[in-house]
Amino acid sequence: MGDAQRFDDLSDELARAVREHPELVGLALMGSVSEAGRHRRDEWSDHDFFAIAADGAGPRVRADLSWLPRQEHIVLALPEGGAGVVALYDDGHLLEFAAAHTAELEGALAGLTTVTVDDEAGTVATLIAESQARAAATTAIDPTLEAGFALIKLRIGVGRARRGEVVSGGLFVRTWALQHLVRALRGQLLDPDEPQRDLLEPTRRLEQVLPRQAAALAAALEQPVEPAARALYALMRDELEPRWPEFPSRAADVDGAH
Repeated sequence: MGDAQRFDDLSDELARAVREHPELVGLALMGSVSEAGRHRRDEWSDHDFFAIAADGAGPRVRADLSWLPRQEHIVLALPEGGAGVVALYDDGHLLEFAAAHTAELEGALAGLTTVTVDDEAGTVATLIAESQARAAATTAIDPTLEAGFALIKLRIGVGRARRGEVVSGGLFVRTWALQHLVRALRGQLLDPDEPQRDLLEPTRRLEQVLPRQAAALAAALEQPVEPAARALYALMRDELEPRWPEFPSRAADVDGAH
């Protein structure tokens, strides 16, 4: 959905659909759909949101998605983890959302959010405030912990690849080790409140804040499993170990020997 006005129009249509639904009480637009995240939008941006249902109504509003706008253009709609739903339009635009009552979202995490529909009690605003506080607390980065986990995942990935489990080994190297390494890089090299940080996904917008390191990571990931692991390992030591006494050097020495 490359047209900015069409993007905003869909947000307005979602709000109208929520207001008109007898069992929906609120709508919270999240990430790049929020007002604070507007500057992040481009033609690849999705609609991420919470549609808040009345008490006990979450399963019903997920089971019947006829309230979603532009029904004739929806080509796929699937449940995604508990209260989650993903819907695909015929122009490639995605809706990724939770449709749930508040009890189903007790452990939810939220970053940038705009509440566009709420009830008189402020149920949605309260839910979002709690979710944002929870996200800030649970996603605080401990670089030492993250670097250690990155080493462990690299060791597992290389071992599986050498055993012949190349797909599984690649998953450990290119996904789990990468995520821990990126978190360690962000936690050690950037301000904790850097504005491009995504509380829920550490690899987002990395190219904007650590362009050199992001390019090196991308180059590493293009290689087969073991060379990719060795490149990530070298990057980790080069970027994190100097001038950082807490870097797990002994563990890295063992990992590098294998």
